[in-house]
Amino acid sequence: MTILAVAMEFNIVTTSTAETIELGRKFGQQLKGGEIICLIGTLGSGKTHLIKGIADGAGADKSETNVNSPTFVLVNEYQGRFDIYHIDAYRFESIEEFEQIGFDDFCYRNSVVLIEWADKIMPALNQQDCIVIKLEHKGQNERSFHFKNISSDITL
Repeated sequence: MTILAVAMEFNIVTTSTAETIELGRKFGQQLKGGEIICLIGTLGSGKTHLIKGIADGAGADKSETNVNSPTFVLVNEYQGRFDIYHIDAYRFESIEEFEQIGFDDFCYRNSVVLIEWADKIMPALNQQDCIVIKLEHKGQNERSFHFKNISSDITL
């Protein structure tokens, strides 16, 4: 795993699924509640594996086997140290559809909201203070993660 830090953003490259999950786990362990985390990346870039780790780090039971992308149900909820809401925006055709799921109801002090395909609904999040993670394929097993708007007290 390679880390390059720059103020409130940094890049990390993982070389396996296990490293991606571990990165998520370390990140999830440091969440305090109230975070909205937007994941942006193409199919297979590691979004769901990262979320499995985040959920595990935030104390969700059996997160590596129970966490899956809610493509058809749109929102999964996991219980850990926080109420964890995992949203998949892939199928949303409009911002209005996203707003109809009751997004505002998921955002409170003792919750963490994880949004896959967040780029599809970013205009709806303009008023939110989101952590943005951009994911990218770097090779067959390599994935690049660009964290933006990250708290300075989080270390990975």
